[in-house]
Amino acid sequence: MLKGLNRLWWSGVKQIRKAQKSRNKKLVKSLFAKPAAKRTRRLPAAPAKRIAVASAARPAGKWLASYFSSFEVDGVPSARRMRYWLYLPANAPPSPLPVVVMLHGCEQTADEFAQGTRMNLLADEKGFAVLYPQQSRNAHPNRCWSWYKRAIQNGGGEAKMIAALIEKAVLKNELDRSRVYLAGLSAGAAMANIVALNYPDLIAAVGLHSGPVFGAAHSRMGAYGVMQHGASLSIDGAIESAVKRRIAFPAMPAILIHGRQDTVVRPINLAQLARQFTLLDRLSADGAEPLRRKATEPAAASTRGKTCQTDDYYAGKKLMLKVCEIFQLDHAWSGGDCMLRFNACKGPDASKMMWNFFARHRRVA
Repeated sequence: MLKGLNRLWWSGVKQIRKAQKSRNKKLVKSLFAKPAAKRTRRLPAAPAKRIAVASAARPAGKWLASYFSSFEVDGVPSARRMRYWLYLPANAPPSPLPVVVMLHGCEQTADEFAQGTRMNLLADEKGFAVLYPQQSRNAHPNRCWSWYKRAIQNGGGEAKMIAALIEKAVLKNELDRSRVYLAGLSAGAAMANIVALNYPDLIAAVGLHSGPVFGAAHSRMGAYGVMQHGASLSIDGAIESAVKRRIAFPAMPAILIHGRQDTVVRPINLAQLARQFTLLDRLSADGAEPLRRKATEPAAASTRGKTCQTDDYYAGKKLMLKVCEIFQLDHAWSGGDCMLRFNACKGPDASKMMWNFFARHRRVA
């Protein structure tokens, strides 16, 4: 049995080496990095070089840094701390601001994610706050969120901590509790999905960019298989289990964005995520809500050098699910700042797409 698993593992690694660019190989391997050893005292390292930013414009608002402790979640003394940043836009209106929570991918920092997606510049333009939790290297040496752990998929661990952090930031900064939106890239998208499914009263809408299907992996080896091949078994059961954990589960509006050339999290995950959200929001043809579907022809949807296909799913007159597949995009944030890793300059602006979708939705208590 062990030899068979080893052969399967090395076969998969060889395929990745042939199919992916060097940065994508590094990202996939990072998922299987060993957990960090116990923290030891070291001499301060030389500061890392800051990656140049192509954008001439700079956000004009406030960039506030802080820490959130797991002690604030369960009341039990713990060494686990999560660093986060909050961006408050310049010239913000006096009314409570909506907030977009952004979860970075593996091998990213919150600062790089903010710069690459240009979400803070958009916040200045549209008038919303942006919250950036950051995974620590103590929790994972490559800053990956542990989306493949069953306890986290059930709403515990990091998912519970992120939800509590959001609650605290909203209360402390008097943000709009009814307009809390959650977005992520890759492992961050997987974690955003988990938080939204387990804390639906907190999240008004979710945006997943290049994310894996929910609930199909429960180990690092399983995560690799899902990223490459999607869910091998029924994908419906994971959503049904999530709904059963919450009495009267509310609908969860979602925008899904994925690159057709993604070899890290392959596009089959987009199709399976779309299936899960049509079930969750009762948008399937045999569901309780009426369905309208709009498909954008690829030839007519050329955006900044990359074509895309978009499907819109409506419940009555309300847009509940937007699925966007970008043809020439690999594992990168579409329309981002390509001077930073995991961002593609060309393609539809994913940040604007997500905000335009989020702005349609509000979570009413």
